[in-house]
Amino acid sequence: MTEVFVDMSMSLDGFIAGPNDGRENPLGEGGERLHEWVFDLASWREQQGLDGGTTNRDAEIVAESIERTGTHVMGRRMFDNDDGPWGDEPFEGHWGETPPFHGPVFVLTHHPREPLEMDGGTTFHFVTDGIETALERARTAAGDGDVRISGGADVVRQYVEAGLVDEIQIQLVPVLLGDGIRLFEHLDTEPIELERTRVVDSPDITHLRYSIVD
Repeated sequence: MTEVFVDMSMSLDGFIAGPNDGRENPLGEGGERLHEWVFDLASWREQQGLDGGTTNRDAEIVAESIERTGTHVMGRRMFDNDDGPWGDEPFEGHWGETPPFHGPVFVLTHHPREPLEMDGGTTFHFVTDGIETALERARTAAGDGDVRISGGADVVRQYVEAGLVDEIQIQLVPVLLGDGIRLFEHLDTEPIELERTRVVDSPDITHLRYSIVD
């Protein structure tokens, strides 16, 4: 059965991006520090179309997430750091000509747009009628894979609040950003119970995996 999961890098004080994010700086000020642990891993580099890299437990955990993912759901701001109408020549996102998703990506937006096919097998589908519709389409397209809610924080919160997430994996980065975008700020819900299913320590990161208790 298709599962819905979140997998995010997060600072010790709860931020997934730094302040003042935008098209020129999508991770915000200092936000790249949250992802430095992954840049030299062989599994991550392969997904980006790069050679080489380190093979270790961190790389295995990244490979697990890549291999289980059939489709992605993301918000409009994760796609292009904008919320407004598309222009005459709409921005094609932060991910370059060959995005690393290599499959269907469903982008939540208030503004219709035709699907955007990119090199490497990624197609962005723009969904204007809510998180449930986006998830239904993503489940259908995922086949035997799972659906990854890829961000940003507001989209993750919406799916968690709606009870639509099965598993949360946090890559806890040993840094205090002090400001930026927090992942679980202002959850509009009753307390949510989690069951810890895995903890893996490494020199650069702590991998925490939880299932959500019904």
